[in-house]
Amino acid sequence: MSEKKELFNEWTNVVSSTRNELVFEGRNKSYGAFVIRREYNKTASFAVLVTSLAFVLLVAAPKIIQWIGSQQEEEIITPVDLTTSDLEAPPPVDETEPPPPPPPPPPVMETVKFTPPVVVDEEVPEEELPPPQETETQISTVTQEGTGGDEIIIPEEGDGVVEAVAEEVFTIVEEMPSFPGGEAEMQKFIQKNVSYPQMEKEAGIQGTVYVSFVVEKDGQITDAKILRGVSGGKGCDNEALRVIKAMPGWKAGKQNGRSVRVQFNVPIRFTLR
Repeated sequence: MSEKKELFNEWTNVVSSTRNELVFEGRNKSYGAFVIRREYNKTASFAVLVTSLAFVLLVAAPKIIQWIGSQQEEEIITPVDLTTSDLEAPPPVDETEPPPPPPPPPPVMETVKFTPPVVVDEEVPEEELPPPQETETQISTVTQEGTGGDEIIIPEEGDGVVEAVAEEVFTIVEEMPSFPGGEAEMQKFIQKNVSYPQMEKEAGIQGTVYVSFVVEKDGQITDAKILRGVSGGKGCDNEALRVIKAMPGWKAGKQNGRSVRVQFNVPIRFTLR
C-alpha cells in the first residue's frame, strides 16, 4: 500500500525522476524537456538563493551608505589653530599733514546737442508765397538811399557822368520766360538732378524750398536765392539752390517785343517715401 502511495506521489510531481524516466523512456534525453525537468530543483534553489541575497543587500544599502559617509567626514575634519595673539595699535594720525589733493576730473569730450525732429500726424499746410513786389527805380546822377516817398528830380543840364544802372527786373511780362521744352521738361530736370541730403533724410526732415532767380535777356540764370527754405533742413536749401543754378539757359521773357529781365520762382518739394 505504501509503495502505491509513493508511486502516486512521484507520478503527480512533474520533476520526479521516476516519472521522467517512464515518460521519456526510449526518447532523446540529452536536451529538451527531459533536461529541464531533471535540473529544475537545482535551478530553483539557485534562484531562491540569489533573490534572498539581493533582498538583504537592498534592505541594508541605506545603512551601508550612511556608515561610509560618516567614515569620510571623520577623515576630512582638520584641526583649527585657535591660538590668540595680541594686535598692536595703529600709529597715531598726524593732523598737521595736509590731505592729498583730489583727483583731477575726467576729460570732457566735445559734443553737439542733437534736436530730433518732431513728427506730427497732421499735414502742415504750406504757406502761400507772396508775389514778389516790383520796386520802382529812379534814375539819377548819384546813388543814394531814399526815404520811400521822395521823388528824385533829375537836373536837365550838368557835366556829371551818368553811372550805369541795372536794368529793371520784371515779374510779369507779355511773354514769360520758359525752360527749354516747357514746364514738364523742367520738372524732369529737377527730379533727375536733385539728391535728398543724407542728414535730412536720416532725421526725417521734409518740406518745400522756394527758390527765386532772374532769367536774363540772354536766358542765363542769375541772382538765385532762397525765398523760403525747409525748417531745420539747410541741406535741402543748398541742394535746391545748386540744381537751379545748374539749369540750362531759358528762353528769355519779352515785353513790347524786346527781351527783358524777369524774376521767376520755382518750388522744389522734398518728400520721404
